[in-house]
Amino acid sequence: MAKEKTPVTAAVRQLRAEKVAFSDHLYAYEEKGGTASSSRELRVDEHVVIKTLVMEDESRAPLIVLMHGDLQVSTKELARLLGVKQVSPCSADVAQRHSGYLVGGTSPFGTRHKMPVYMEGSIATLPKIYINGGKRGYLVEIDPAELVRVLKPHLVNVGIR
Repeated sequence: MAKEKTPVTAAVRQLRAEKVAFSDHLYAYEEKGGTASSSRELRVDEHVVIKTLVMEDESRAPLIVLMHGDLQVSTKELARLLGVKQVSPCSADVAQRHSGYLVGGTSPFGTRHKMPVYMEGSIATLPKIYINGGKRGYLVEIDPAELVRVLKPHLVNVGIR
């Protein structure tokens, strides 16, 4: 099989501009497969595959939540931490408008609009993570310390099984 050409996305451009060391991981994208599919394809633990979720508060202010692939976000706890009434996922078209990425290919890097980033704190303790590189079927492997350096996320504890 011929090696697929690595995509050059807005996320890849930002990673290169910030001098972040990363490795490319292309896989067969599965519609609605989520992190279970990508972790299976790449043969890595789903816990180290980080999902990028575009959410909004009750005033429709967008935000990004980075969460372990095998956990869900307690939107109730996140809303409490943010001091808002509620936080909920954006619809696919609204998420695309904010991020510039198709759902399933959303990266926290190189987003169309700057949004606050909230990251599950335990992600920072992992030796490496796999996070979307800005295209469906494409993850980048990076040191979570680099993600923290570039995105300066607010660390939260809102992950639930």
